[in-house]
Amino acid sequence: MVNGPRDEFVRIGSVQVPAYVAVPEGAGPWPGVVIVHDALGMTSDLHDQADWLASEGYLAAAPDLYHRGGRLRCMFRTIRAAVRQEGDVFDDLDATRSWLESRPDCTGRIGVIGFCMGGGFALLLASGWGYDASSVNYGGLPDDVEEYLADACPVVASYGGRDPTLRRAPARLEHALAANDVEHDIEVYPDAGHGFLNDHARAETPMWALVMGALSRTGYDERAARDARRRILAFFGRHLAV
Repeated sequence: MVNGPRDEFVRIGSVQVPAYVAVPEGAGPWPGVVIVHDALGMTSDLHDQADWLASEGYLAAAPDLYHRGGRLRCMFRTIRAAVRQEGDVFDDLDATRSWLESRPDCTGRIGVIGFCMGGGFALLLASGWGYDASSVNYGGLPDDVEEYLADACPVVASYGGRDPTLRRAPARLEHALAANDVEHDIEVYPDAGHGFLNDHARAETPMWALVMGALSRTGYDERAARDARRRILAFFGRHLAV
């Protein structure tokens, strides 16, 4: 983990978005990464994702997209924003990106990474939101994905082959990115299910999420997670380095 005392909980911008920030050790400046959480929101796993990226030399910020109310109400509101491709959630994420970019210890190169629900947002943010690379992890696709990604930044994406909810997503995403000549790296891990990069503590997982997780074969997979992290770091290294 990254140096604990340098981790920060901050409020970002005029919209006052709470966020967990992990700062690399040593002297910057560093590239930045915005981390978009899954449906469970601000969990210890999300902090671990930020700490992992900071340990690899990235200034990582994970905004709390549920700061306007309770988890279920905010989750549905956030999903609705993704479907409509507009709303306060996009303002929160853009405020986080701008805040990172303006820090004196940031190089100004910014990536975005998301998981599940957040993976869908990472894909939506790949076009027109000022990012230099996007990591989409088992994220859903918009209906107009080929048109939407016409001006997208480079995308690295990972899916689980045992995930019944996103069986067509990797092939559709591959086609859309290739059609738009967007650099990409898409991998399907045949033995992994949904959520294989997220190691959620059972105590932080509500019953509805456990039930849905069983239906979608959700669960952490160490082998797939290790390789996906390797690919993400290599991809970010190519596109976020100065």
